Amino acid sequence: MNSVNFQSTYNELFAYCAAENFAGYDPFDGLNSRIFQASPLKYSRLARLAFLQMVKRSAVNLRPALKIEKGINAKGIALFALAELSRFRATYKPEHAENAKNLLKILFEQKIPIQNPKSKIQNRTAFGYNFDWQSRVFFAPRGTPTIVPTAFAAQAFAESYRLFGEEEHRQIVLETARFVEGDLQRSVENETEICFSYTPLDSTKIYNASLLAAEVLANAAEFNADKKYYELAEKAARFAINQQQENGAWVYGTQNVQAWVDNFHTAYVLLSLFRLQKLIPGFRCDEAIRKGLDYWLENFFLADGTPKYYDRETYPIDIHSASAAVVALCELNERDARCLPLAERVAGWTIRNMRDAAGYFYYQKRREKIVKTSFIRWSNAWTLFALARLIEAKSEK
Repeated sequence: MNSVNFQSTYNELFAYCAAENFAGYDPFDGLNSRIFQASPLKYSRLARLAFLQMVKRSAVNLRPALKIEKGINAKGIALFALAELSRFRATYKPEHAENAKNLLKILFEQKIPIQNPKSKIQNRTAFGYNFDWQSRVFFAPRGTPTIVPTAFAAQAFAESYRLFGEEEHRQIVLETARFVEGDLQRSVENETEICFSYTPLDSTKIYNASLLAAEVLANAAEFNADKKYYELAEKAARFAINQQQENGAWVYGTQNVQAWVDNFHTAYVLLSLFRLQKLIPGFRCDEAIRKGLDYWLENFFLADGTPKYYDRETYPIDIHSASAAVVALCELNERDARCLPLAERVAGWTIRNMRDAAGYFYYQKRREKIVKTSFIRWSNAWTLFALARLIEAKSEK
């Protein structure tokens, strides 16, 4: 472990991504294929799902042959900005502030203004993905306003506002909160609970997505003292807490086809609850975090830091499991001293096993082979953010 230099690894990865203009392929960009889009199969739900999964799961990168171009991904840009904001907090070097602000300018260009003259809630903004996305449950065309990239963009602008005080960034956070309030479906809503949907087009019940919506609202409430946003955020947190299993785990969502328990979605849920407890006045969920954290730490990592994919299955070892774990562990270390040492082990294992000599990180380590495709958001942006958070956490310690 002592031979791993996290800072030089960060610098080399940032240089690689900057040379790529922070654009690249994505595991879910299969439907961007010009060949597929020229086919009548694009109108079939089953064909879209099968084609996307074929491209995603292939051990060989089929994208050049399928005429899929590299692209800018809003969530990826938000992660790059969050990484540089973290580096600025750790160093106060002006180049990190400049990099973060330049990345936020790119991110600002990706926003989706939402206009609905029938809605009483005006000046709403969201972010989406740069590809059509067919899930098992619903279809979201390219550019559909989606809570996950919106939440990460809001987090980046919120952290920037706290550091630099730029009013434009505060306004974007407020505009994303209006999107959550006014456009996302409320697939559950009662006196004590809310579950926000993934997009305005669906009514799914996905715990981490709903909690990300709550984070947007809670950050906005801090900036405009709107108690209504705090109340909505707490209801979303209550819904997720009430769905926690007795052993401390959360499945991905409420449908039978979403009943798996994986590493990075567990990390997302825990991190959101931890943040919401800090953001919402008077809200506590210590027991849910304790149970969830114990289950996660005891079931998702091998002794050497290997991040398992599922609670009962190690493979495929995914770069997303590693990087999301490091981010969550660095923040959760505030409440559990087991977390930061494990974050270092996970990061060290990842660098030794998933890093290319060119500086980027591989997609997956499977039983028989390593899938070495370079993904700008899923692999590199997330790993850069994880390394930045780890360096910051170690400097604070």
